[in-house]
This record gives sequence, structure tokens and C-alpha cells, in this order.
Amino acid sequence: MTVAIVVIVAIAVVGIAYLIGAVKIVRPYQRGLVERLGRFKTTKEPGFNLILPFIETMRLVDMREQVVDVPPQEVITSDNVVVSVDAVVYYEATDPQRLVYNVADFFTAITKLAQTNLRNLIGDIELDKALTSRDTINAQLREVLDDATDKWGVKVVRVEIQRIDPPPEVVAAMHAQMRAERDRRATVTEARGYQEAAITRADGEKQSSILAAEGRRQAAVLDAEGDAQAIELRATAEQLRLEKLGRGEGEAARARLTGIKAADADNVVLTVEYLEALQRIGDGRATKLIIPAEFSGLLGTVAALVETTRRDDGEVEARARDGLAVPDEAERVEVPPPTEIP
Repeated sequence: MTVAIVVIVAIAVVGIAYLIGAVKIVRPYQRGLVERLGRFKTTKEPGFNLILPFIETMRLVDMREQVVDVPPQEVITSDNVVVSVDAVVYYEATDPQRLVYNVADFFTAITKLAQTNLRNLIGDIELDKALTSRDTINAQLREVLDDATDKWGVKVVRVEIQRIDPPPEVVAAMHAQMRAERDRRATVTEARGYQEAAITRADGEKQSSILAAEGRRQAAVLDAEGDAQAIELRATAEQLRLEKLGRGEGEAARARLTGIKAADADNVVLTVEYLEALQRIGDGRATKLIIPAEFSGLLGTVAALVETTRRDDGEVEARARDGLAVPDEAERVEVPPPTEIP
């Protein structure tokens, strides 16, 4: 009875162990490689899986993106500068079977491969270009590693160079060069600022001069137009004044002549009026005195009148002068004393 219990318990333990060994759980980011008696049989997907214990074994492969740190190494650039370079490689498994069976130590293999290709890429370029062309180096290195690791069932996602460290003396020279370049840029920028300021000031002065000249020109034009209008208005006013004055004098003369004519005046009265008109002309401010053509005849008439007066007063016989006829007794009149003509 005791032996039977022991056998039953042993069988139960073996059965439980067998069941435990047969049940395999594959996580979502894993794949299971099943081997039967040392030979690859199949790949199990995530979830609950059963295998034959002691006959089949399962190896889990992580399919997540992994990171490989490439250790620093000394690299000589094309301009013979020794620099220390390190990088990181990001990859993810695409075929778990090739990742397990095609490479023995994937981490060591990809590290050495990255170091070798990094040395080749940095050695083909100069230091300045290596420092400023990291994106280009990263893209070229990723492409090389991706082609080389394709047979391992791995895809290289990206490669990033962490540091490129030149020697201390090269760093000091680079700092001096950078400082000189910045000083040069500062000097050039300052000179350009002075130049632009001078150009701006000159342009402002030019615009100011142009505006001032334009203002003076417009002011002169306005002054000239104002003077012209003033002169025109004064001339018009003077013309109107003279026209009205002439019109008034004409009306006065016409009225005077009409009155003389209505009074039945003779030639003596007309002569006297003519002389008074000449006197008024002589009283004017004109610098020239215009003598009518018939003035000599007028003077002859005046002389004849004077001779007639003298003959009447002193019983002097009237004589003809300057070819004038002696007036009759009935036509003789007294002539007032002659008026001096200035």
C-alpha cells in the first residue's frame, strides 16, 4: 500500500513536471525558436504554446529595438589629426532564426563592424568636415551597417556619433581660429554698420536738401504768382481809375464845350480855353511836353489879338503877323494877359 502511494505520487510529480516543461508563454515583443533534438523546427508567436519536454526546447528572441554602444577609438583624419570617436547603434531584429543561427555573438560583431567602418569614414575626410558633417557620417555608417547585418536578420535603424574629440593643442588652435574669425566678423559687421549709417545720413541729408529746395522753389513760385496777381490787380485798378478819370474829364470837357457852344462863344474864348488846357498840361508831372503842330498858328492868333488890343488902347494900327489876316473891327475882342507856360 505504501509502495503504491509512493509510485502514484512519483507519477504525479513527473506528470506535473512534464506539463510545466510543455507549457511555454511567449510575450508580445518575443518570438520562440523551437528545436527538436537539436534541429530547428518552428517559430512560435506570442501567446500560450506547448512543446514536448525533453525532446523539444524553446529559445526566446527579443524583437524590440536594441542599443549597442561603440567604444571610443583613435582615428586619423585625412589631414593627419588624431581624434577620438565613439558612437551608438540602434537596431531591431527582423528574423529571429537568422539572428540566432547566422551569428555567434551579435553584440561583438556589430561593435567591431561599427568601429571599422567608422574608422574608414572618418579617415577619408578632414577634421573640419568631420566636425561639421555628423549627419552625413551617420547616414553613411547606418547604410553600411544595415547592408552588412541584413544576413543576420537585423535592421540598423540609425547610428549616432556621440563625440569627436581632437587633441588639446588642436582644440586650442581651433579656439584661436574661431576667436579670430569672430573678431573679423565683428569688425566687418561694425564697418558695415558705419557704412549703412553714413549712407542713411547722407540719404537723409539729400532728401532734406531736396525737400528744402523744393519748398524754396514752391515758395518762390507762389511769391511770383502773388506778385503777378498783385501787379495785375494794381494794373487793372489803375486802368479802371484812368478810364473813369478820363471818362470824367471827357464828360467835363464835353459839358464845358457844350456850355461854351450854348453861350455862343467866339474864337477868342476858344483860344483862351485852349491856352488854359495847355497850362494844365504843363502843370503835369510828365518829363516831356508835347506841343501840337498848330501851336505856331495859335501863337500867331494870340499875337494878333495882342496887337489889336494895343491899337485900340494906343491907337496903334493893327498889322498882320506870321501871314495871318487882320481881323475886322467887329471881330476884335479884348484878350486877357497871356499866361506863362511852365
